[in-house]
Amino acid sequence: MASVHESLYFNPMMTNGVVHANVFGIKDWVTPYKIAVLVLLNEMGRTGEGAVSLMERRRLNQLLLPLLQGPDITLSKLYKLIEESCPQLANSVQIRIKLMAEGELKDMEQFFDDLSDSFSGTEPEVHKTSVVGLFLRHMILAYSKLSFSQVFKLYTALQQYFQNGEKKTVEDADMELASREEGERKMEKEELDVSIREEEVSCSGPLSQKQAEFFLSQQASLLKNDETKALTPASLQKELNNLLKFNPDFAEAHYLSYLNNLRVQDVFSSTHSLLHYFDRLILTGAESKSNGEEGYGRSLRYAALNLAALHCRFGHYQQAELALQEAIRIAQESNDHVCLQHCLSWLYVLGQKRSDSYVLLEHSVKKAVHFGLPYLASLGIQSLVQQRAFAGKTANKLMDALKDSDLLHWKHSLSELIDISIAQKTAIWRLYGRSTMALQQAQMLLSMNSLESVNAGVQQNNTESFAVALCHLAELHAEQGCFAAASEVLKHLKERFPPNSQHAQLWMLCDQKIQFDRAMNDGKYHLADSLVTGITALNSIEGVYRKAVVLQAQNQMSEAHKLLQKLLIHCQKIRNTEMVISVLLSVAELYWRSSSPTIALPVLLQALALSKEYRLQYLASETVLNLAFAQLILGIPEQALSLLHMAIEPILADGAVLDKGRAMFLVAKCQVASAASYDPLKKAEALEAAIENLNEAKNYFAKVDCKEQIRDVVYFQARLYHTLGKTQERNRCAMLFRQLHQELPSHGVPLINHL
Repeated sequence: MASVHESLYFNPMMTNGVVHANVFGIKDWVTPYKIAVLVLLNEMGRTGEGAVSLMERRRLNQLLLPLLQGPDITLSKLYKLIEESCPQLANSVQIRIKLMAEGELKDMEQFFDDLSDSFSGTEPEVHKTSVVGLFLRHMILAYSKLSFSQVFKLYTALQQYFQNGEKKTVEDADMELASREEGERKMEKEELDVSIREEEVSCSGPLSQKQAEFFLSQQASLLKNDETKALTPASLQKELNNLLKFNPDFAEAHYLSYLNNLRVQDVFSSTHSLLHYFDRLILTGAESKSNGEEGYGRSLRYAALNLAALHCRFGHYQQAELALQEAIRIAQESNDHVCLQHCLSWLYVLGQKRSDSYVLLEHSVKKAVHFGLPYLASLGIQSLVQQRAFAGKTANKLMDALKDSDLLHWKHSLSELIDISIAQKTAIWRLYGRSTMALQQAQMLLSMNSLESVNAGVQQNNTESFAVALCHLAELHAEQGCFAAASEVLKHLKERFPPNSQHAQLWMLCDQKIQFDRAMNDGKYHLADSLVTGITALNSIEGVYRKAVVLQAQNQMSEAHKLLQKLLIHCQKIRNTEMVISVLLSVAELYWRSSSPTIALPVLLQALALSKEYRLQYLASETVLNLAFAQLILGIPEQALSLLHMAIEPILADGAVLDKGRAMFLVAKCQVASAASYDPLKKAEALEAAIENLNEAKNYFAKVDCKEQIRDVVYFQARLYHTLGKTQERNRCAMLFRQLHQELPSHGVPLINHL
């Protein structure tokens, strides 16, 4: 279950998706790219309404804003963008720029002189206060301030800009003529490579204030909502370093650098950038100007709070606690209740393993409601629900609490928390063993659209909640034997969350666990053992447990027992009840595989008590199955059958396919063992019923390609057919058994105890 406090990071750059640049000394100036945009605007004004269709004009209007706000791009790329919107206008722009670049300097001067005519007349083409009007006025003013030498350098740059664009256009045309289909693929790759190189060249100079603000706001929004569409960590850091080279005191660039370093888990660089951000914020006096003397203290306390969050994220809990104490001290001196509420939430995160942490959390929720902080209040409720789910509270009470928090989300349009709530419900239903309900909640989250208006067509579907829901979906499909569907989900996850993204570890662990289960089902223990290393790197507890399972399957009982005992002590210490029960079940299995079923019974009863106490229905059903098997080995199949009737319904309703097969196989064994004392006619009927159950078990095992279990089933069927005198069916099962027995290693323990 994912932590719901991942969003508790103070983000001063994001206020309704807008970055606030407090200090930036560089103003707008004229560049060859901006001259090309001015030519486009001029041509749009000169072209009559009849010459350009309504749809083309609409596409051009949508294109203008990113062209005006974004960084400079190459001429060839600009032509391509205009051509996609209006091919006719693209041709006119190309001719106009060519005449200007191949003409004389006076042509460029005349062009700027004619720009002011756009504002003249009773019905001007452009209004002075519009976005386009302000851009035109800024460019005219910037051009008029240039000296003659600067004008000449600008014209030389325009000629070079035009020549580079023409060269690129010719190269593209030659490639297209050479081979159309193959050339298209190559051209896409080359265009991508060239665009990156050329953008690096175009951004090698200082950006203007508006370009820098737009770049930072766009990248910050993408990092929050759709990381795959943001620049790669290396490219973004290069652009930020270039930005800071011209203005080292640009505080927001340091903060974006901090967010970027968090993506790659670089603790040193992220700490360095975070401290630089708050240093620059204090040095520039931006906070003090807006908030008086209070601004200085505000920066200090939020610096300490963010530092605590950073250390907590990397597992440095002692340093996080020290930084949090500093933030609390400064916030108390300033009487900042909002900051104190954030500190209280992080205090719970640091101390959530303590038994009395729920008191702190309840206090945090009440205070957040009192001070009108719905975001913090909702996060507190989510954490409280998560804690009480692990404490074994009933599902109806938890869902009522989540319903109340959902009302808060919808009231305040907190779409991110709506996603977290649904992901939380998915995890809770899986924890309680209700796979159908978990599947429904996961699909509900995937079908939802974001409520936030995110720029650049970004949908808020690349968040941690989305990744958690998809991982649950992949695991649920794999449990039902739908490995192709699970692979498709994982493929989709890999596309949405590349390996360098911050939530990639979720699908990596999910993928490794599914591969491990498939290898174990197929009897390929060497392959499963090789996957343990990857699982341990992502989740140490899960890795140790899987290692013990492999050792047990390889009949290395003493090594597996030592590992399980160490893991049991550790999980009891950290109160990981779900893993404690799983370890107890493995220990019990180890005992009866070592021909000591009587020792396994107390262990199984302990596991059953824990699963009942914490309302883990599915684990309770698995424990009852193991108890029934222990009773079968001890020679009391009638009691084993009565136990099975209690546990089999939840397993058949919500269980994994492999567990369904094991349950039906055990039912058949118990039926055969019970029939030993029956009269011949009744015994034959019991054996026929057992064969039907074995066929059902075999179908379940075939879905997950569990050859070892299929081998045991067909062996058992062959014995039953032999007892019933059905020679043809016996020979068919015997042949299947022989084929599988040659493929697989023999089992260390005889599974057939009674006939």
